[in-house]
Amino acid sequence: MLPEVRPHVSTALADQLEHQLDLAPHVEAGRLDVEGVAGIAVVAAAHCDGYAATGHLLGLLAALPAPTKTGERFWSDLWRSSGTAYLLPVNVKALVLRALAGEGTALARQVLSAVDEMTPPQRVAAGEVIGQALVESDHLPDLKTQVIGELWLRDFELTAWRVLHADRRSDDPAGRKAFLDAWTSV
Repeated sequence: MLPEVRPHVSTALADQLEHQLDLAPHVEAGRLDVEGVAGIAVVAAAHCDGYAATGHLLGLLAALPAPTKTGERFWSDLWRSSGTAYLLPVNVKALVLRALAGEGTALARQVLSAVDEMTPPQRVAAGEVIGQALVESDHLPDLKTQVIGELWLRDFELTAWRVLHADRRSDDPAGRKAFLDAWTSV
């Protein structure tokens, strides 16, 4: 499940293309040579980690029961077991929709807040609820629900952190030069 690509989300990429490759934002594709296309590919690849992480975060949510009448019991059990309402569909709906539009940082912050709020016993209990749902939906009866749920929670938390890390605004030339200077002086 990938987020939709929208022009306002690619502003940082467009800025980098202009800065790194001296490409004007409205240059026509027909005016690019192979080297220019290769340069765009390199800069775009450097920016794809946030897009991929947001897609993965949405994919993890999509693996859970849908927030419909049939999924109500799961979401109620998750709320009780985790001790946090941060993950309830009513509290993340707008954030999920924003992530589907390409902006996943608010959802990532909400996920990290939810996980941070859980005590270790609540995390174990939430993992059990999540694991049970995943075992049932993926038809994996031979796997332990607790293990699957904990792996899902770890992946969810790590992916949320990756979304935020990828969104950092440190791709500025001064920051890059400071990084290069620090490493060349070692």
